Amino acid sequence: MSEAAPAVARRWLPRSMASRLYLIILAGLMLAQGLSLALLFYERYQSATTVMFDTMEHEIGTSVAVLDHLPAQERPNWLGRLRRDNYYFVLGPGQPGAPLNSDRSRTVTGLIAKEVGADFRVHGDAVAAAPGRYQVHFTLRDGQPLTLDVTPHLMPVARWLPVVLVLQMLLLLLCTWLAVRLATRPLTHLAEAAESMMPTADGPHMSEEGPTEVAQAAAAFNSMQERIRRHLKERLHILASISHDLQTPITRMRLRAEALEEGVAKQKILDDLHAMEQLVREGVAYARSAHGGAETPVRMDVGAFLESLVFDYQDVGRPVSLVASVRGPTMVRREALRRVLGNLIDNAIKYGGVAEVAAWRNEEGALCMAVSDRGPGIPDEELEQVLQPFYRLEASRNRDTGGAGLGLAIAAQLTRAIGGNLTLGNREGGGLIATITLP
Repeated sequence: MSEAAPAVARRWLPRSMASRLYLIILAGLMLAQGLSLALLFYERYQSATTVMFDTMEHEIGTSVAVLDHLPAQERPNWLGRLRRDNYYFVLGPGQPGAPLNSDRSRTVTGLIAKEVGADFRVHGDAVAAAPGRYQVHFTLRDGQPLTLDVTPHLMPVARWLPVVLVLQMLLLLLCTWLAVRLATRPLTHLAEAAESMMPTADGPHMSEEGPTEVAQAAAAFNSMQERIRRHLKERLHILASISHDLQTPITRMRLRAEALEEGVAKQKILDDLHAMEQLVREGVAYARSAHGGAETPVRMDVGAFLESLVFDYQDVGRPVSLVASVRGPTMVRREALRRVLGNLIDNAIKYGGVAEVAAWRNEEGALCMAVSDRGPGIPDEELEQVLQPFYRLEASRNRDTGGAGLGLAIAAQLTRAIGGNLTLGNREGGGLIATITLP
């Protein structure tokens, strides 16, 4: 049971940190406000009771003395003048009742009896018809019975008090919202900066102004972002440099192999050199793909752009078709997008024989483009892994079947560099669909 209680509490808590802080702070302030209001009313009640006990006995004693000295025929005329909010006088024995059943009624009756004196034969009864109501009976000097009917009332509440309470509640809500917003805004900025951080592009730096803790966290994040960017740039630079520098010795080896006599050995050497050249070119392309975000966006018609790209493939006899398109200008990085789509189309033709290109806008208004094929597809558990560099579905290093494992990695990294996202999925009926989503 002890382990289930925290689980139930967590289930009912809001998901976001801002909502949880808002709920906790507001609940604490509301509780404090309620306790303060209860203590205020209790103190007011105590003060009012003390004042009432100090004045009520004297007023009643004076009223009884006045009625006692008046002629019997004039006494009814004075009853209205002696009436108060919580008691009034009645000429007569009053209602039959039970013994007094509350400390307050007994205390008040005792004080009144002490004030008027024993000559008036004071005693009290509780009136069962109304809880808290009681009567104090007197006998005037001429023998006429006199009854004091007491009905305690709650303290009156000013009409403006509910309005003040509502305004206080609204002020608490506003202050709580403002406090939570100021406390969680740096976390929101931190998440946005982390999401937009790219290996080579300059991501937004967090402002190092504000409270000490926020400034320290911002400075630490900016320093971490700079170290990560510098480290990844160095890795990409090393990969690009090695891939570029290998082209010269490979070219010399090819020239020397061309001078060899014709034979099986010469052809195997040339094939190996061709494979090495292809690997070097893909390494350079992967290193350069990280810089796609540096291209300046331009406004262009996406539909016309896709038609031009598909026609270029069709002009050289490649089985590529445009099955759906969109119209209207959009801000995109043209050359980077062309390289991504070209890479995906080449991959679709290589493994599926044909490529189908489509474009549309999703419910959020983002631009989506897809390249589909009817090839063997990819197992669902490996759809994410194939986007990693040098990961191949085929364990062999045969470049005619498995390739170097950089094609989809280049497309994925270049898509991220231009602010988009590349996802893979299997088509119904067989084949693979690669979808690019651009904001």
